[in-house]
Amino acid sequence: MEYFKKILRFAKPYSKYGYLNIFFNVLYSIFNVLSIIIFIPTLGILFGTQEKVAVAPEYKGVGNLQEYAEGSLNYFLTQRVDNEGPLAALAFICIASIIIFFLKNFFRYAAMYALTYLRTGMVKDIQDQLYVKTLNLPLSYFTEQKKGDLLARMTSDVKEIEGSIINSLEALAREPITILIVLISMLAISAKLTLFVFIFLPIAGFLISIVGRKLKAQSLEAQKETGVFLSFIEETLGGLKIIKGFNAESKLSKKFKESTSRFKSIMTSVLQRKGLASPFSEFLGVAVVITVLWYGGSLVLGNQSSLTPQEFMGYIGLFYTIINPIKSITTVNYNIKKGNASAERVFDVLETENQIVEHENALVKTAFETGIELENISFKYEDDYVLKNFSLIVPKGHSVALVGQSGSGKSTIANLVTRFYDVNDGAIKLDGTDIRDLTKKSLRNLMGLVTQDSILFNDTVRKNIRLGKENATEEEIIAAAKIANAHDFISELPDGYETNIGDGGSKLSGGQKQRLSIARAVLKNPPIMILDEATSALDTESERLVQDALEKMMRNRTSIVIAHRLSTIQTANTIVVLQKGEIVEQGSHEVLLAKNGTYKKLVQMQSLG
Repeated sequence: MEYFKKILRFAKPYSKYGYLNIFFNVLYSIFNVLSIIIFIPTLGILFGTQEKVAVAPEYKGVGNLQEYAEGSLNYFLTQRVDNEGPLAALAFICIASIIIFFLKNFFRYAAMYALTYLRTGMVKDIQDQLYVKTLNLPLSYFTEQKKGDLLARMTSDVKEIEGSIINSLEALAREPITILIVLISMLAISAKLTLFVFIFLPIAGFLISIVGRKLKAQSLEAQKETGVFLSFIEETLGGLKIIKGFNAESKLSKKFKESTSRFKSIMTSVLQRKGLASPFSEFLGVAVVITVLWYGGSLVLGNQSSLTPQEFMGYIGLFYTIINPIKSITTVNYNIKKGNASAERVFDVLETENQIVEHENALVKTAFETGIELENISFKYEDDYVLKNFSLIVPKGHSVALVGQSGSGKSTIANLVTRFYDVNDGAIKLDGTDIRDLTKKSLRNLMGLVTQDSILFNDTVRKNIRLGKENATEEEIIAAAKIANAHDFISELPDGYETNIGDGGSKLSGGQKQRLSIARAVLKNPPIMILDEATSALDTESERLVQDALEKMMRNRTSIVIAHRLSTIQTANTIVVLQKGEIVEQGSHEVLLAKNGTYKKLVQMQSLG
């Protein structure tokens, strides 16, 4: 029940709807019992065994309430039968039954209506918290998790929680109330028969509980497998060109079919076990009803029994009414076990600790004044250090370029300066203050980021550009686009700045996407720019336009440029050559060429290429 209790926390803001649901369920249960009890005098009239009461009963307090209610009804019916005949009494009971059944169903609907707000509110809050948590988790979390599995947790797992656990709240609110009121009515009719019934119900409940023991474990396996094949789908859609180009359709299809076969096997077992619950519990219920019929019938036929035939028939009706609530509660047990598996996966995300911790008294920094210092930093993603005792100073207004072979730690530096990761040793300081002592929001407000992969969203050009500055004016957006050499091609789009660029900017070329990313960074207008191989994936013409845009953007700004194409960083104040996480050379373009070292070899290799 651990995760069930955790899910119930999401019900707290909607507790008033829960109380309304309970209130309406109490009324529903009362009228549900009345809808059966009302037929007891009807049977008495039809069989001619109805007790006649000539004198109106007196009310003697709550303890006498049942006798008073029965006596009053019998007195009223006796008057009707004597004055107008049995048909008039029967007509009255039929009209009363219609009213009772209407009220019973009205309150049942009212209970469900109130619960709808609680149910949909809980689902919304769970999805909102999952999404916000996903946004706040560090990048390191997503290198260890499959995207498809995260999608499964946010969709199918939440759906399972809604279907299994939140839906169970209705049964948990309604059925115990119904059982209690029905039991009170059964005890009022025959305490002896009700005590006999209680001998069999626990036995039936124990037998039913045996069926669902493995349900949670199997449901957890099923949800994990859902994550696996959603990952396959996500990877397939993202890599269709490569799959087709390498004729790998059959290989991917085989892997996907293996995953769905495992899912089929697990779900077959889960559904078979779940499907057994209803017929098995119904069979046990019928067996108990027949036993009660035998014992109750022997009481009615006994010479000294106070139980009349019509009361016994009403009792059987009440007993049959109690079976469905008991079945529902056993089904709730199955559902909660099944939903617990999904809840466990959802809370696995919600309760993941964020390693990028922000101190309670973190400083809010609004201006950049002197420079960035990397002081003897060391960092590793797993076991091996990517950077070892690395030190670098980036003065304000300077452009520092990082070059070197793949895996030398260039992009890692960008990730550490923006605090997507935290250093293992050493410190990164902004104007002499450790960035771990600053709020993440204020730190990143001072920085603009342009990456090799132009990350754009399925929205309009305008909304993509103003991502970092929501209150930007039309003039500011156009000015940023012009600096990024993007205004001309945007103006030629079908709807200009209102054109939707498709999923990931799929309607634009590589150069256009990159210039849009630059426009977004320009509009933000931060004092520090981090450019992570911003031109490496472009053709010569696009590179020229993008490079021109970058040079405009970097004027009077502090820049850290990670470069693959060395032709793009010749104007940098300082070029730092990295090798296996350490600086092997640094200086201006001319100074490094004169050294005739690693940098010159890299330039010659690219020129030769």
